[in-house]
Amino acid sequence: MDEPVMLSAWGMALLQALLYPALAPLLIGWVRKVKARLHNRRGASVLQPYRDLRKLLAKETRVAHTASPLFRLAPYVVFVATWLAAATVPLVARDLPTAQIADIIVLVGLLGLARFFLALAGMDVGTAFGGMGASREMMVSSLAEPAMLVAVFTLAMSAHSTSLSSVIGYHLTEGFVVRPSYLFAFGALVLVALAESGRIPVDNPTTHLELTMIHEGMLLEYTGRHLALMELAAHLKLMLYGVLIANVFVPWGIGQAFAPVALVLGLGAILLKLAVLGAALAIGETVVAKMRLFRAPAFLNLALLLALLGLLSHVILEVGA
Repeated sequence: MDEPVMLSAWGMALLQALLYPALAPLLIGWVRKVKARLHNRRGASVLQPYRDLRKLLAKETRVAHTASPLFRLAPYVVFVATWLAAATVPLVARDLPTAQIADIIVLVGLLGLARFFLALAGMDVGTAFGGMGASREMMVSSLAEPAMLVAVFTLAMSAHSTSLSSVIGYHLTEGFVVRPSYLFAFGALVLVALAESGRIPVDNPTTHLELTMIHEGMLLEYTGRHLALMELAAHLKLMLYGVLIANVFVPWGIGQAFAPVALVLGLGAILLKLAVLGAALAIGETVVAKMRLFRAPAFLNLALLLALLGLLSHVILEVGA
């Protein structure tokens, strides 16, 4: 690859990484808008999450006297780790220079790092609700991570690579083929995405009822820019899973070259996919109620079961054949 093309590729990788925090609040605003319409309400503007983040950034940051330096450091680590994890998932173009190091293992590791510091921050101040939220978060993650790994490894076995760019390229080359393993993996990944991003039925991102909080319980002591970083990291996580589902299972439209036309089409395609997924999420959260906390393990066990069925289907029907 000559030098101008290489510079263009690195520029595209940087632009793609910057698009994640730029578009993540818009996805949240779209989901809230659709939910409001389904409730026969006008609802806030889709740009309201941007206004909320700007308001938080302008506020003074207050820290509890019992907080350690870890409490101040955690928002930056959580945001950067989640942002880097999102940047590993191809958004508008594939075959970027970062594709060699951006694979499934790196993605799960960065998400685990962000979750680790989030749980530590929740317990650091010593409040009851922070510790309760941290313990619940680790319980959910311990059940969700195996299901996610098995589901994505099912796709990686087809492409013979753990690189997400290679998986997407394989699906584009093979064309649309309905495989039982993909259907099971898709179902498992959707359930994991709902749990990991703190959405209904596992968690409710809009509630402040202490006894039911998971993610919000760990953020009660944060204010100002620290809370803004934590909220933006949560927005990024939802968009990460949305892009992962959209571009891995429905990869058509993603840019195959660094030509302006291909990149514009890739951006339009992913925005359309995210709009559809956001609307589906809003509909699901409208018709389904939040489950009790003790039923969350059964919910995630179902995700693991679907992922294992997908893996077995791939081994029996494709490898065995």
